[in-house]
Amino acid sequence: MSYYQICCQHKGKVVHIYEKTGKVHYGRIVEVDTEYVWLDPMIRGPRGFGYGYGGGYGGYRYGKNPYFVPVALAAVGGFALGAAFFW
Repeated sequence: MSYYQICCQHKGKVVHIYEKTGKVHYGRIVEVDTEYVWLDPMIRGPRGFGYGYGGGYGGYRYGKNPYFVPVALAAVGGFALGAAFFW
């Protein structure tokens, strides 16, 4: 199964995506196209508890929200559901 198909199946869920370069992205999948998976990034709160939305990314935009982060599907080297990291 391709990362495109995996991302499509998990649209709307919080995930960790690992790039082949070692960079890790954590966020909710908001859209998937043939080149990118678009994430709404999630960051830790000020005390390390809870998660909120935040950050922008260069000049990239998906739709009208400037905060979505594009991750190239060709760069994806690993994928894990966010819930897999919380007990």
